[in-house]
Amino acid sequence: MKRTLLAAVALLLSACTAPTVAPPPAPPPAPAPAPGAAAEQGTPGWEITHPGREHAIEGYADRTSALPGDTVRLFVSTTAARFTVTAFRMGSYTGSAARQTWQSGPVPGRVQAPAVVQPPTSTVVAPWQPSLEVPTTGWAPGDYLLRLDGDNQAQQYVPLTVRTPSNAGRIVLVNAVTTWQAYNRWGGYSLYDSPSGRKAERSRAVSFDRPYQARDMQGAGDFSYFELPMVRFAESLGLPLGYATDVDLHADPHLLDGARAVVTLGHDEYWSSAMRANVTAARDRGVNLAFLGGNEIYRHIRFAPTAVGADRLEIDYKSFTEDPAHLTDPMEATPEWRSPPFPRPESVLLGNYYQCNPVHADLVTANEQNWLLSGIVHNGQHLRGLVGNEYERVDLSVPTPRPIEVLFHSPVTCGGKPDFADATYYTTASGAAVFSAGTQYWICGLDPGCPESGADPAVHTAVTAITTRLLRAFADGPTGTTHPATDNLAALGVH
Repeated sequence: MKRTLLAAVALLLSACTAPTVAPPPAPPPAPAPAPGAAAEQGTPGWEITHPGREHAIEGYADRTSALPGDTVRLFVSTTAARFTVTAFRMGSYTGSAARQTWQSGPVPGRVQAPAVVQPPTSTVVAPWQPSLEVPTTGWAPGDYLLRLDGDNQAQQYVPLTVRTPSNAGRIVLVNAVTTWQAYNRWGGYSLYDSPSGRKAERSRAVSFDRPYQARDMQGAGDFSYFELPMVRFAESLGLPLGYATDVDLHADPHLLDGARAVVTLGHDEYWSSAMRANVTAARDRGVNLAFLGGNEIYRHIRFAPTAVGADRLEIDYKSFTEDPAHLTDPMEATPEWRSPPFPRPESVLLGNYYQCNPVHADLVTANEQNWLLSGIVHNGQHLRGLVGNEYERVDLSVPTPRPIEVLFHSPVTCGGKPDFADATYYTTASGAAVFSAGTQYWICGLDPGCPESGADPAVHTAVTAITTRLLRAFADGPTGTTHPATDNLAALGVH
């Protein structure tokens, strides 16, 4: 489902008289904001209008992210005689969610080899030859969709993140490509499904050496649904942003050096040990965290290389004893993070704890005194439809950071059981603040046309105001020093 958020920001210019005394030394310059924040003109017509028949055109890149200036190889299979590739940077532009940055000339098309299913993990790969190279010289960091257009009229995307060389002073937006890949059914298999429909025959490892499926994903993973509204909104605020994927978060322990905050987006379920360790270390040195989904850090994965490159095989047996690593490296075996024999529940980092799906309910305000909510919403106010499809709550039967505040305490019923969904805020001795929305639909609320809320303007107004306040405070540095959490669990009867 495509979700768009049209936003533009005016640049305010002011003049001042010359000082009569020598000014103090200037501080180091702040990082530049994202290109779209300057309300540059967007490019209309970036959307896919003719997906074509299955496998009419599809492709994948040799990496999930690139530094500006890197050359990226694309692997494309198509029934078209020729095709072109157009690169769109996605963000906050005037009149569009995209701006065209590059286009190839016509490239000869060919139907490449069929999918191969590798035993014993039922891993699907597309053993293709490269079709062309994409130069990224001069490309601004950000989230890109490379649109494949065949002369057979078929279209699909290939996603690519151009990551920020240094995230010092920035709010880092992390694309959850490991979760996109986990749900990707291209070739019949994912970490959930198999062609027979029997989940026991699902993949135990999935490869980035294949396209994302056309149906539901349009080749772009879950970017359009779970992430694009937040990217557009964040850029509209004019704050210094950084861009990365969670594969980068795994591979580079210095990725977050000097960062002001890290933001994970609507569905960020699959985490490696290194991802978790690097984010925890960042928090413990004062980097703020925002989790804008409802099912983060649930699945434990590890990576392996493929013939195309490093960290392109994502392994998850969802079982300790089935995973061969339980005999050789038991801490890297892949049951859920919360599961025995080495339970490390996500609540240690999030504050709240995943509960159930599916659910669809209102987000209910519980803490109007909190600095994030004050003057925006009032206790008992309902934000229509914003809890779902998965949710989290504070659960003191598992390790939970304290002090912690519940901001929204929303009655839900899931699987026939009454419960509450909790959006939370806690702070740490390092000064870091951690916000967890506890619902996958928070980012939907940033879209004025959010279908989950019935496009309720009151929902959009509240969520955009709260998120604006959050990001602006996070951009200033360790937010817990100015806005320490005040524990309110007893007042809400959470025990």
